[in-house]
Amino acid sequence: MKRDSLLLAAPLVLLAALVATSRAARPAQGAAPAAAPAAQVVNVPDPDVGIETLAAREQAERAAAGKLEVFHDFQFTDRLPESGITFVQQIVDDAGKTYKAAHYDHGNGIVAADMDGDGLIDVYFVNQLGGNQLWKNLGHGKFKNVTEEAGVGLPGRISVSATFADINNDGCPDLYVTTVRGGNAMFLNDCHGHFKDITKEAGLEYVGHSSAAVFFDYDRDGLLDLLLVNVGKYTTDEKGRGGYYIARTDAFQSHLHPERAEYSVLYHNDGHNHFHDVTKAMGLVDGSWSGDATIADWKGDGWPGVYLLNMQGPSHYWENEGGKRFVDKTAQYFPRVQFGSMGVKVFDYNNDGQMDLFVTDMHSDMLQDVAPQDEKRKIAWHPADLAGAAHFFGGEVDRFIFGNAFWKNLGNGRFQEVSDELGLENYWPWGVSVADLNADGWQDVLITASMNYPFRYGVNSLLLNNRGAEFRDAAFLLGIEPRRGGQTRKPWFTLDCSGADKEHPRCKGRTGRVTVNGTLGTRSSVIFDVDNDGDLDIITNEFNAAPQVFISDLAERRKIHWLKIRLIGKRSNRDGIGAVVKVTAAGMTMTQVMDGNSGYLSHSDLPLYFGLGDAAAADRIEVRWPSGTVQTLAGPIAGNRMLDVAEAPARAAGAGTAGRSGSAGNAGNAGN
Repeated sequence: MKRDSLLLAAPLVLLAALVATSRAARPAQGAAPAAAPAAQVVNVPDPDVGIETLAAREQAERAAAGKLEVFHDFQFTDRLPESGITFVQQIVDDAGKTYKAAHYDHGNGIVAADMDGDGLIDVYFVNQLGGNQLWKNLGHGKFKNVTEEAGVGLPGRISVSATFADINNDGCPDLYVTTVRGGNAMFLNDCHGHFKDITKEAGLEYVGHSSAAVFFDYDRDGLLDLLLVNVGKYTTDEKGRGGYYIARTDAFQSHLHPERAEYSVLYHNDGHNHFHDVTKAMGLVDGSWSGDATIADWKGDGWPGVYLLNMQGPSHYWENEGGKRFVDKTAQYFPRVQFGSMGVKVFDYNNDGQMDLFVTDMHSDMLQDVAPQDEKRKIAWHPADLAGAAHFFGGEVDRFIFGNAFWKNLGNGRFQEVSDELGLENYWPWGVSVADLNADGWQDVLITASMNYPFRYGVNSLLLNNRGAEFRDAAFLLGIEPRRGGQTRKPWFTLDCSGADKEHPRCKGRTGRVTVNGTLGTRSSVIFDVDNDGDLDIITNEFNAAPQVFISDLAERRKIHWLKIRLIGKRSNRDGIGAVVKVTAAGMTMTQVMDGNSGYLSHSDLPLYFGLGDAAAADRIEVRWPSGTVQTLAGPIAGNRMLDVAEAPARAAGAGTAGRSGSAGNAGNAGN
């Protein structure tokens, strides 16, 4: 039932062994160097079981398609060449030529927002080397690079993640970018797509090993505050090519060194584009090795708490007590936690109105070698494997889940872990993007997954929601796998084996120039309607490669019904971050939280998308605003359009109607 333990004698031994030579095919030690050919190409690994089993995986997925009760006769097609996007994510050498198991291999985020108010969603790609890029949506699936005029490139910094959020309630998404020891950056949007760096004036000059940035209004004063998620001190003071700080060789044992902890920071938005540190005052003091976080309110009182991940130990749920302080309530809600949490999303998978929790676990998958046929099973340890490992795990192993976890909300503060029952285990997961990809009223899941060089090829997991009963793999059915042109590898780096690189492990037994190929893999994703045809598309940020621009043909295959809801806070923050929206249509009620969480290391400013199934109109819309106002829009509310819902005054919250100028719900066109 579980994955066999193949590699772990003790976790410390394995993690220390995750170096470039760990899974490479090399000539026998005694082999004499061959004469150097004009060009040599080395595939790592070779052979690659991930590549070799792609056809069998596709065959198995298609054979099981009959178990899907939801519509799946549509395709995503990678339209990168047609999009005009030329961005290529570039890695530091610690993820390539001088590979070591360190946090640089986590890659970068991708975020989206309508940065200039033209009704089209634009995309910001985050990068390690070469600067970030902002691409303006021109319509019809075409984009233009506007990085230079927008002023948001940050060349020379090793960026990690980004967040679009409106910090001053002017209706225009501002941009925050995190970096590794290069200083984070806060950009103010002039509402025309030009950004001003206000980092110093804003009081957000943090320099460290930052990761995600979560904007939310913890005290419900109508202004978005900031939780800056920090990883830990995984670098040395020595610099490498491009100015990055070279990682420690024992980076993944750093949680055993308390002095390397780097606490996440909670900033209060004081207004007038200024923030100050309230971490200790609010009690949210967390030194977890964290890459991401999300807001959650399982007490149901409207005060947003925080679920803060830990990639090398237990994650924590910090409950918000009336905007006055945060208290760690993890044990009250979750009897077990994961060891290597990486991505997180709160959503209602079965339309019961309860918000569930999905957490992906990457680092557990780095503790054992797993065959493709075992990827849907969790790790299980034999007692002999764990001899002497308690110190590494920080205590008893039984308290951890080694794999993805899906916590089904049973109500009244009770949760049940059901990831295996729902089919949500996979291998090497980073983050998760959640959206209704077939517009049937059920939220589907895309898990970006892979490890790249020097590891085998790993597939992304697209899982269709089978009407709340389970999630079924559909990456091959829908065209996410295999990749465009069947590509699985690309050149990772080139060595001079007769010169400067002759001591490199890949040069053993070789002379001359050698090109080393690594496997392709995705890190993050964002889902939105790229071409405004009413269905949802996907754009990814890859690792050391160009993105994928997956355009859906769902709207061409069948008539679909949907609503895009754009919240306009008045007493609440302008974006409505923290609002709970319920849409009733076709005999069911769908619930979404406006949290900005769009994917791994990615927080975007996007309208909420509700598939309506066979219903041409919604019967009712309810919005619970962060201010506490509960606003109801009576139906029928016509679908297939953008619906602006402006927060009503508290006394009029129950009287909203949709689609008339000046009412609680102002209807726009379909163009966002």
